[in-house]
Amino acid sequence: MPALDPRIVTIGIEVNGSLHTYEGLAITAVGTKYGNGNQSDCEIRISNLNRETRDYILTETSPFNLNRTPKRVIVSAGRVSYGTSVIYTGDIISANVTQPPDITIVLKCLTLNFMSGNVLARSQPYSVRLSQLAQQVATDLNIGLEFQATDKTISNYNFTGAALRQIDKLAKTGGVDVFIDNNMLIVKDMQVPLVNQLRVLNKNNGMIGLPEITELGIKVKFFLDNHTVVGGALRIESALNPAINGDYVIYKLGFEIASRDTPFYWVAEAARLRT
Repeated sequence: MPALDPRIVTIGIEVNGSLHTYEGLAITAVGTKYGNGNQSDCEIRISNLNRETRDYILTETSPFNLNRTPKRVIVSAGRVSYGTSVIYTGDIISANVTQPPDITIVLKCLTLNFMSGNVLARSQPYSVRLSQLAQQVATDLNIGLEFQATDKTISNYNFTGAALRQIDKLAKTGGVDVFIDNNMLIVKDMQVPLVNQLRVLNKNNGMIGLPEITELGIKVKFFLDNHTVVGGALRIESALNPAINGDYVIYKLGFEIASRDTPFYWVAEAARLRT
């Protein structure tokens, strides 16, 4: 009988640049990451914290707190054998508490939600490279940049509005996929997976049940790992339905994580790659 490989689930809450990490508790996290301009979302539940910690989280993340700096949450998960990786990073938009006896804090989060209220204007009177525009957007959002698109020249670029909505403008202007994942602005060619991000999936390495066929490709559930990413490639190897076998690009990646319950899954929706 193989040895158990225990789960690790940690929640980091950053307030005023100070990060508090919570581990070894009853934690669940359910959310979705998108390969477009939609804000990735997550709902986190942390049960049976001590009163001092619970009061700190509820006070600092309250909408009535006059401290208007972003309150960030970082969800990390993995197993003892390979360690943890960051599953989700976002801004807390609400914090509530459930009734006793199992007092649970419920955090609802959206990616870079603080930036949705930061209005700015940007213009490029002459031609500029797409990569330069991408770097400008990443700087405005105070995040890193992963540029894997075909570079091109853009003329007469103008934008006015919420800083976060520059993602939609950049995608439309450049004809590329643009999204945020774990504090990185990802820019890549449409319907092309990220480089060196291939997850081979079959019944022997984590696939749960049969993939569902969708309008664009497939929807499939599999055990959480530390290298599947939104925008990455997924290679399906199904013995029961070989017609769906092949390579796909993930455009929507859900996650269901629990430290003390059954869920520990990715749920990927992916589009078939053209050959």
